[in-house]
Amino acid sequence: MKPVMIILILLGCALQALFIKAEHEEKYVLADILKGSASLFFVLVGLLCFKENPSSLNRLLLIGLFFGMIGDILLNLRYVFPKNGQKIFLLGILAFLIGHILYLISLLQKADQTKVWYYVIIGAVLAALLLIYIFKTMEVKTAFKIFGIFYLGAVFIMTAVALGIAVSTPSKGAWIYAAGAVLFTASDVVLIFNTFSGVTKFSLRITNLTLYYIGQLLIALSLLY
Repeated sequence: MKPVMIILILLGCALQALFIKAEHEEKYVLADILKGSASLFFVLVGLLCFKENPSSLNRLLLIGLFFGMIGDILLNLRYVFPKNGQKIFLLGILAFLIGHILYLISLLQKADQTKVWYYVIIGAVLAALLLIYIFKTMEVKTAFKIFGIFYLGAVFIMTAVALGIAVSTPSKGAWIYAAGAVLFTASDVVLIFNTFSGVTKFSLRITNLTLYYIGQLLIALSLLY
């Protein structure tokens, strides 16, 4: 890994930490600027990795990272414009969904086609079980339910396929990506419980945001291999 990548990673992590602090202090405009800046750094890491290892499949991952950055900005913009908070939040989820679909398209083309549907089914079943639990135990608005079905389905299927590839055809890049996907999924699960369970904890917010950012960085670094 080149020194410039290490510098970008460290700067991104620093900005992410400052964002968490600013959000907790309810400085929402500053927080959104910091969040967008931190996300820009994992996009830049992905761009540098892509230049080292360009391919059509890696290009899809890079575009997916860009949509992740857009999603980050929108999710926090809802605090800046609270009257339109729900619409902005759903647009952010849509941006993440597009990013995950791009990730998934890339992964499906890399996977063993004789096994890939097993991975897809496993991911879909896990997502369905989580959704059933959420809908039974938490109060979730209809719009969030609809988006949640598609979003969590895409996240869990993407992660299951990534793990399947890493196990069946192991490589450094495959395991780095799989680790990033697992952290990303874990961050979403933490976010859901912290948002809809009725009890919001700052410690869980820190966990959610930290897992997410490391996950995106790992996905970006996987382009290098």
